[in-house]
Amino acid sequence: MKILILNGPNLNMLGIRKPEVYGNDTLDAINRYLIKSFPDHDLDFFQSNTEGEVISRLHSANKSYQGVVMNPGAWTHYSIALRDAVESCLIPVIEVHLSNISAREEFRRFSIISAVSLGTISGFGKYSYTLAIQALLNFLPEKEK
Repeated sequence: MKILILNGPNLNMLGIRKPEVYGNDTLDAINRYLIKSFPDHDLDFFQSNTEGEVISRLHSANKSYQGVVMNPGAWTHYSIALRDAVESCLIPVIEVHLSNISAREEFRRFSIISAVSLGTISGFGKYSYTLAIQALLNFLPEKEK
């Protein structure tokens, strides 16, 4: 199966920014971990701090992937444009977060992305991505894998 792992703003700062919240792993380290964890699947990775680039990548994902695992970062809480892009996807999108957003500051507790995603996984660090990929593998019909 071909899966797009899509990361939003500030995730390029993993390992530097608030390691007590987000952990010590860099985004590259997480990506390498996922490749080793799912050797039979084709994982593509994209991170941007520019909202339009992430939206464009979602729009084109329908043509090339069976599913998307997306950490929208701060856009989780306010980006109507990103929400609309997820809603328009013809393939399943699973929202992930390294930290448990429900246990964070009040403004971080609500996701506008969750309502248009297949599901949301948060609070398990890099394993949130692992769980999301496994969920996609379990969700998709055998013919699509």
